[in-house]
Amino acid sequence: MHKLTSAELPAALAQVPHWRYQDERGGLIARQFVFHDFVQAMGFMTQVALVAERSNHHPEWFNVYNRVEVVLTTHDVQGLSQRDIDLAQAMERIAAAWPPQEPA
Repeated sequence: MHKLTSAELPAALAQVPHWRYQDERGGLIARQFVFHDFVQAMGFMTQVALVAERSNHHPEWFNVYNRVEVVLTTHDVQGLSQRDIDLAQAMERIAAAWPPQEPA
């Protein structure tokens, strides 16, 4: 595992177009997911937690009601790595598959 180089960044970031890149902390990507309600947001987080644990790569995230704010960076390389891109792609798949739910 290595920190993505400036030459590798454009192709990597193209794989996660809804994420915004920031130079902070050596490089990170961030995204906010908005769901129908708290149950959907927590369901998303639970599904992501299982993927993150299997890959031993854990997000920094914050939840308020139906919003989940996520920051991904790889502490071991002090910046962005392919592991972050892979987890972001998994999060996109999970969020896209989450069925709409009527308000309680």
